[in-house]
Amino acid sequence: MELPPVTHNAEEHRGAFVFMVDGKQQAEMTYSVGADGTVIINHTGVDDSLRGTGAGKKLLAALVDWARAEKKKVVVVCPFAKAVFEKTPEFRDVLK
Repeated sequence: MELPPVTHNAEEHRGAFVFMVDGKQQAEMTYSVGADGTVIINHTGVDDSLRGTGAGKKLLAALVDWARAEKKKVVVVCPFAKAVFEKTPEFRDVLK
């Protein structure tokens, strides 16, 4: 299955990177922004229909690209995102 483009929804001090399929959200990576501007990755959820497609890692890649562009540092609370950072050294430059 080819994944659709990642959508970034942001409002004030929180946001999410999501995959929309046929108008329905099928995967999300949520974050909040601390008072010092640090991005805190809270949660990753992927619908069973997207399991095994790399959807979660693609959401994290989009968040990492955004953090780099915005010169933000990232703290990881989400166990899934933490595991991907451990396996993907090229993402670690954004970690606080």
